[in-house]
Amino acid sequence: MDTNSESTILIVDDHKETQESLIKILQKEGYTVLAAESGEIALDIIRKRPVQVVVTDLRMPGMSGIDLLRACKAIAPEIEIVLISGYGTIETAVEAMKEGAYDFVAKPFKKIMLTKTIKKALEKQSLAAENRYLKEQIKDLKSLGSRKQVIGTSLAMRRVLEIVSQVASSSATVLIQGESGTGKEVIANALHYYSSRADKPFVKVSCAALPETLLEAELFGHERGAFTGAIARREGRFEVANGGTLFLDEIGEMSMATQVKLLRVLQEGEFERLGSSKTIKVDVRLVAATNVDLLEAIKQKKFREDLYYRLNVITLTLPPLRDRKEDIPLLAEHFLNIYREKNHKPIKGISKEAMDILLAYSWPGNVRELENTIERAVVLARTDLITLEELPENLKRAVVSLGADPLTPEELPENLKGENLNKNYLIVPLGTPLEEIELQVIHETLRRVKGDKNLAAKLLGIASRTIYRKLGELEKMDSPSEHREENILDQT
Repeated sequence: MDTNSESTILIVDDHKETQESLIKILQKEGYTVLAAESGEIALDIIRKRPVQVVVTDLRMPGMSGIDLLRACKAIAPEIEIVLISGYGTIETAVEAMKEGAYDFVAKPFKKIMLTKTIKKALEKQSLAAENRYLKEQIKDLKSLGSRKQVIGTSLAMRRVLEIVSQVASSSATVLIQGESGTGKEVIANALHYYSSRADKPFVKVSCAALPETLLEAELFGHERGAFTGAIARREGRFEVANGGTLFLDEIGEMSMATQVKLLRVLQEGEFERLGSSKTIKVDVRLVAATNVDLLEAIKQKKFREDLYYRLNVITLTLPPLRDRKEDIPLLAEHFLNIYREKNHKPIKGISKEAMDILLAYSWPGNVRELENTIERAVVLARTDLITLEELPENLKRAVVSLGADPLTPEELPENLKGENLNKNYLIVPLGTPLEEIELQVIHETLRRVKGDKNLAAKLLGIASRTIYRKLGELEKMDSPSEHREENILDQT
């Protein structure tokens, strides 16, 4: 299938002759070609139209090719960027690649070189699309006895799922890190059911749920009479999981003595049951999860360093829900579907006011707290729509939304005394001065472009000196928000 006609290439060059020449070459190859004479115009096009590849000159008045590259990656990370220049150096090419460019082509170049580069860039995009398809399949993941889906289209979750798709088929040990309630068990399910071990057992053990002596027996099994109450021989979880996957949740709570035995299994693939001298060999893929900072636990002599490095072959860090708020509507709809069927209630959806509250709340309990909130709302719903009335009071007290009475500074909750930002919008208390709102917008833009003030200014359509002036004024402010804004500056 010829995909050229489906691909749009954007040419960015301030030299009219070069621009027209590139347009002619690429149109003959069957591509849809757009053109811009500056980086600013190019960004406007990218915001309005789907573009697969940007071919940009390096040196241009105003926004340079490198600046455009950074801006494109902030706005639409999936776009591939090809930089061209007659002033190319190895250092410039290396910088471009580090910033995410697909390739750097030095002038003069041959037509075949450029078209081949663009073709390869589009092939890379095609592979990325296949990865996204795999991620969609992961969302339809089925676990033992129940359906558990990986829900999320945010950049943070896409990165996690990309790693899942890459490592699921391997036998590498995986360490999943993240706050309580972020979905570590769901990711463990995905790793198992998209591996070659999917038809073998998937065994789960919570290391925090059992005391030390019982956990050891649970993992490695025991012989009759091995300890008081051991009235019969029992296989351990490693034996049960042989050929499959063993998921050790809250591994940071495991005792040092049990850690020694676990280390041996990871190193040698063998162990003995409690009360037995017979060595048992197993083939088990281990997935571990923790909400504990294991490096800090090592410093405190609560976790073995050698075990940590055995576990830390592949590390997945799950983002808290407050850092992936764009996924909240998807998650809320997912849980709504589950609990309206479970409770046989004909609920059609969630009101805008209620969704605004869900989006503004900080979710310290993460996805688990959101699930419990939706389940509660479904049970309490009196109509076919979930409204503010069905949401817990602590959520409504924690946010200020349009239509609600404004709170006084004394009533304002802690999570709104600082910035309350996410990728697509800002939630601020009613009555917030416009100057402070401006500062929050500047802060969020700086965060997105990794602190590059000049690039942030270009994205916002203001002079860079305006950003420096605004931030300089902020440093002089003598108000309760002073320390908060200093922290913002540190982050950028």
